[in-house]
Amino acid sequence: MTQLTKTLLAAGLMLTATAASAHPGHGEGGFASGLMHPVLGLDHLLAMAAIGFWSMRQSKWMQRGTPLFMIGGMFVGAGLAFAGVSIPGVETGIALSVMLAGVLIATLAKMPTAVGGTLVAAFMVFHGFAHGAEMPAGSHFMAYMAGFGLATLAIAFAGRGLGALLMKTDNRVSQALGAALAMTGAFLAA
Repeated sequence: MTQLTKTLLAAGLMLTATAASAHPGHGEGGFASGLMHPVLGLDHLLAMAAIGFWSMRQSKWMQRGTPLFMIGGMFVGAGLAFAGVSIPGVETGIALSVMLAGVLIATLAKMPTAVGGTLVAAFMVFHGFAHGAEMPAGSHFMAYMAGFGLATLAIAFAGRGLGALLMKTDNRVSQALGAALAMTGAFLAA
């Protein structure tokens, strides 16, 4: 089995996660619940993998900074939810992040680090807010954040791996994958 086949198979298996939107209840406890939350929500899974994928076609600064922008935005969003701050349209923002990440991949868009980093962090505020708002009662906040932070990084690095692998192939494969992500995000937003 070739490396491309293995990577595409792994990506396909990741896409079989259960449906998104309001997926609380991943068991009691902090770390395990936080670890499972991004993996069990299709919207979260796709956005994080897509951003990791997209980052591989960016400048070296953006490639290195993307995991930090992601975690920073996630933690800000979770902190806002934990503090009781309300953000309107969270699920729509999450779905639109999938759609826009797909568009960025499909168009092979490159952005300056300041613009791309801000966009990634803004996307992740919505995801982090959802994670924080859906934290099971009685969970330890810091353990929960450590769990979803680790899961976020793992998904992003899987996306980066796929992005790096597909950079060695025809751009049309990446563009088709981006178009599929954009359509999925539009569907989730509808």
